Amino acid sequence: MDKLRIMSVFGTRPEAIKMCPLVKELASRPQIESLCCVTAQHRQMLDSVLDVFDLKPDWDLDIMTPRQTLSTITSKCLTGMDEALEALRPDVVLVHGDTSTTFAGALSAFYHQIPVGHVEAGLRTYDKYSPFPEEMNRLLVSGIADMYFCPTAGNRENLVREGHTENLFITGNTVIDALKTTVKEDYRFSTEELNTLPYEKKVVLVTCHRRENYGEPMRNIMLALRQIAEQRPDVELVYPVHLSPVVRESVDKYLRGAPRVHLIDPLPADEMHNLMARCYLVLTDSGGLQEEAPALGKPVLVMRRETERPEAVAAGTVKLCGVVQDDIVTMAERLICDRAAYERMAHAVNPYGDGHACRRIADAIEWRCGLRKER
Repeated sequence: MDKLRIMSVFGTRPEAIKMCPLVKELASRPQIESLCCVTAQHRQMLDSVLDVFDLKPDWDLDIMTPRQTLSTITSKCLTGMDEALEALRPDVVLVHGDTSTTFAGALSAFYHQIPVGHVEAGLRTYDKYSPFPEEMNRLLVSGIADMYFCPTAGNRENLVREGHTENLFITGNTVIDALKTTVKEDYRFSTEELNTLPYEKKVVLVTCHRRENYGEPMRNIMLALRQIAEQRPDVELVYPVHLSPVVRESVDKYLRGAPRVHLIDPLPADEMHNLMARCYLVLTDSGGLQEEAPALGKPVLVMRRETERPEAVAAGTVKLCGVVQDDIVTMAERLICDRAAYERMAHAVNPYGDGHACRRIADAIEWRCGLRKER
């Protein structure tokens, strides 16, 4: 019998962190041929993750251009995928989450009448412009997909309410699988500044890059970070600054030169995970860090107006602090000063699974495609 050809498609750093362990799990199955197609929507940051997981793509669209737009990303992904699908001829295409690569990959597979599996399916804010464009991307992919791999029961319930009732699987989140391979007690950073940080102080890890935060919200966030740094000599802020020119301009204008603020380049996945494991608190507008940090016992304040990960808020591992300067400062100060409030968040149960999501997804695909009897 010919092997089942499964092609995983991704293009950004967060997607790669979550998909590389799945690509490897699929490759370990004797009845599956695991293929990997990257769009390189984020070239440099994607490559760093591929290096960490020692993964070589079978197809690389290499679409990234300076100051690319959503339209150029989507159109180049869509046309590039034609050639990849015709050459590799997969039986199933897997896409992840909610990026422009995700939407274009799913749409291209649909045009070729190839079944689509959606990893990290069912996340919702029900505001199509926040996060932008991610919320609309995942809604559109849900309409195309044939299999839905949901991190939580809440994600599955969202899909059922929308009329998707078949081939829904609750798997946990693959990012927990990734953390099991990257975080090490004796880890030494290649970024030397991180080896000499005073971890006996309160190291706050910061990320901020979302499109919906461009403009006034990002200005408020930067001013809040500066205020925290200036007011708290016991705090060190570490900010791996996204490569987006918009983000870098804002950082340079409002944050550079602030005391005890370490502005560094984006980190490889293993460095980011190990920094997260050693930090005190995470301030972010990212989606993935809302899942990763709680798995490492780190409270997360989300600098956004809403989150598509309400399970983490309900569990108490994540709190929304919004994009107003005073609110961000007040909520951060509480966790810095109030040990009881900090401990309640740090010891809350992470809702994103046990690190076996990749195995569950592979099992579900084998069941759905007739390679195993038990679901």
